[in-house]
Amino acid sequence: MEITALRRFLMIAREGTISGAAAALHISQPSLSRQMQDLERELGSTLFLRGKRRIELTEAGMRLRTRAEEIVDLADRTEAEFRVTGDALAGEVRIGGGETPAMSLVANVIAELQEAYPLVRFSLHSGNAEDISDRLDSGRIDFGLFIGHTDLDKYEVLPLPAHDTWGVFMRADDPLTARAAIRPEDIEGRPLIFSQQSSREMRSWFRRDFEDLDVVATYNLLYNAALLARRGIGYVVSLEGIVDTSPESGLAFRPLEPALTADVFIAWKRYQVFSPAAAAFLQRIRELWG
Repeated sequence: MEITALRRFLMIAREGTISGAAAALHISQPSLSRQMQDLERELGSTLFLRGKRRIELTEAGMRLRTRAEEIVDLADRTEAEFRVTGDALAGEVRIGGGETPAMSLVANVIAELQEAYPLVRFSLHSGNAEDISDRLDSGRIDFGLFIGHTDLDKYEVLPLPAHDTWGVFMRADDPLTARAAIRPEDIEGRPLIFSQQSSREMRSWFRRDFEDLDVVATYNLLYNAALLARRGIGYVVSLEGIVDTSPESGLAFRPLEPALTADVFIAWKRYQVFSPAAAAFLQRIRELWG
C-alpha cells in the first residue's frame, strides 16, 4: 500500500467526487479511478459507495480514512524532521490535553523554548482523556496532559505543580450564586450537565449513581457546555478557570463543598524516540518538574 495512494484516497474522501479530487491533484480522472480500484483489490474491501453525484465512504472506507490520516500525518512529520539541517534546533512539538488552567505551565515552557529556538513550532490539540490517549498511542502527539483519575500506567508521567478545583458553572443571576460553595443537596433534583469522563469523581462527591440525578446533557469540552449554562439549561459541573466568569460573561462559578480537586499530569510513551525539538521540550519539563 503506497503512501501516494493513501493521499489520493483522502483527497477523494474530502472532495466527495472523483472528478473534484482529480482536479485538485492535477491528474486525470481515469487514472485516479484505476488507482482506487487497485487499492480496493489490494485491501480486499469496497471503500466507496459510488452515487450519481457524490461518493460516500463505506464502513471499510471510514476505517481506512482514520488510519490513512494517521499514516500520512506521521509520514509528513518524519519527512519534515529529516529535512532539518545544520546546528539550529528546529521541528514541531505536538501536545494534547484536556481543558485545564495547568496548560499555562506548559505555555510558559513553550514561550521559553521559542525564545531560545525560534525555529521550533508547537501544535496543540484539545480533547478528553480517551482522545489524548489514542493520539499518544498512535504517535500523533508527543505529550499529553491528563486530569484527575486516569490510568497512566503504560506511560512515563510527570505530575505538574497544579491542582484543578471542581465546581459548578451557572447563570450569573442564579439564586445559587449567593452561596460561597455548592453542596450536593444544593443541586440534587436540578438539571445537571456533566463531563463525559467525570463519573468517578462525581459519584464519589454525590455518593450516589448518575441514574439518581437529573443529567440533562454531557460534554467533552467545556466551551459549548458553558453556552448551555448561560441559557439556564442546566448547572455545569467542571473545573475552575477554563471559561470566562467575569461580570460581562453572564456566568458564575462556585466550588464544590466538600472541596474536590484534580491532579494534573504530563505523559509520554515509554521508550519513545523523540525528535530533537521534542527532546528539548522533555528535557526542560524534567528540569522543572522531574
